[in-house]
Amino acid sequence: MSKPFIEVAAGLITQPDGSLLLAQRPADKPWPGWWELPGGKIEPGETTLQALARELKEELDIVVTEATPWVTYTHEYPKNIVRLAFCRVTAWDGEPTGVEGQELAWVNLHAPLNVGPLLPATEPPLRWIRLPDRYLLTSIGNSQGLDGFLATLKQALEHGLKLVQFREPGWADGEAALHAAFGQVVRLCHEYGARCLVNSCHPEHWWPQADGVHLRAADAVALADGGTTIKDQIEGLLAVSAHSATELDAARTLSADFAVLGHVLDTPSHPGEPGMGWAQFAALISDAGLPVFAIGGQSADTLEVAREHGAHGLAGIRRLLA
Repeated sequence: MSKPFIEVAAGLITQPDGSLLLAQRPADKPWPGWWELPGGKIEPGETTLQALARELKEELDIVVTEATPWVTYTHEYPKNIVRLAFCRVTAWDGEPTGVEGQELAWVNLHAPLNVGPLLPATEPPLRWIRLPDRYLLTSIGNSQGLDGFLATLKQALEHGLKLVQFREPGWADGEAALHAAFGQVVRLCHEYGARCLVNSCHPEHWWPQADGVHLRAADAVALADGGTTIKDQIEGLLAVSAHSATELDAARTLSADFAVLGHVLDTPSHPGEPGMGWAQFAALISDAGLPVFAIGGQSADTLEVAREHGAHGLAGIRRLLA
């Protein structure tokens, strides 16, 4: 007998200091006493954001004024299957109140949680929301360009950049010089509390020196098709490049922490190849089941529209250093 399938809208309600609102399930509901993200069932005819606004008014007596779609994730419980459309809520009118008698708590995502236990489907978004919203890909090219890049990277790190990918497929000066450059980039990132992932185009024995691995799309598909549990072999984050639904499926199969999808807008790195556009980007990530960064023509000016289309944040080479 098939399990009931439930569509739910859930809100990650965050304050400017980054704290997140959690709610404890009342005693008269399933999983009593467990903590979750506020929200509820999507009714027929409602959009996700409409359902979220209604549920948060009914549960918390707040009026949502700013919300964007984020990650849609399916979780199978013992008695049902729930498809959760997680949304980020960044502005509202009113003071959140437990209308149904439920306890509420603002939690610091960068410290051990002071409430629990968490509903199983609540654990992944609390991990994902900690990801930075900018992801820089290196483009150094050769040893002569290293000092200038490091100076520019240092400035970006001083302004809050927290996630970098070392990716130099066209390096011109040999593997020894490339490995030395990799080490310098990693050390500089660590000096500012940032993480540096290494692209899978580089030797596998480099991977433990980084804070995770970013798989090229072809590598991710091959590993997913081969049934490899690479996530267990990597210390740190696992990321995947994607350009299609198949490659996003591979990211999900590999339990990647996030994916990068594009190119979205026209970009100098793909001359003569038009971007997929925001509508296609949103359609592709609608069931990705993990956070997705938009790449291709991205800058600080596109962050708001990217979030409106469900992106976690932006990835890029040049304009994220500006």
